[in-house]
Amino acid sequence: MPTTGFYPVLMSDDVAAAAAAFYRDALGFTTTYDSDWYVSLRLDDFELAIVAHDHPTVPAAYRHLPRGVLVNLEIDDVDALHAHLVDDLGHEPVLALRDEDFGQRHFIVAAPDGVLLDVIQPIAPSAEFAEAFA
Repeated sequence: MPTTGFYPVLMSDDVAAAAAAFYRDALGFTTTYDSDWYVSLRLDDFELAIVAHDHPTVPAAYRHLPRGVLVNLEIDDVDALHAHLVDDLGHEPVLALRDEDFGQRHFIVAAPDGVLLDVIQPIAPSAEFAEAFA
């Protein structure tokens, strides 16, 4: 099956002012489409879109804000982005920067609309977790 794209679309209460601005200001996404109900963003080869949760294209039974959504962003230098988000922009981590035995150095900040942004730098896993990697 030829694929031309595959990306998350997050529902938002405030598409432009809160959600899209967060991903542009905090992470450097650029806007590729911008309307009052839908914004499409790009960062290098990656896409992310934001849609108004109450837009008619969202089925009525699903027009609620996200719960339990965790978006992972893997980067080469988690410490630099941590400094930018925390020190420069004032985002308080909901999970402090730390190393995990399963092979991640990461922290989590709350993004708009109940989404959690997990910023990850892969590191060597402990021996216990190393065999789980394919």
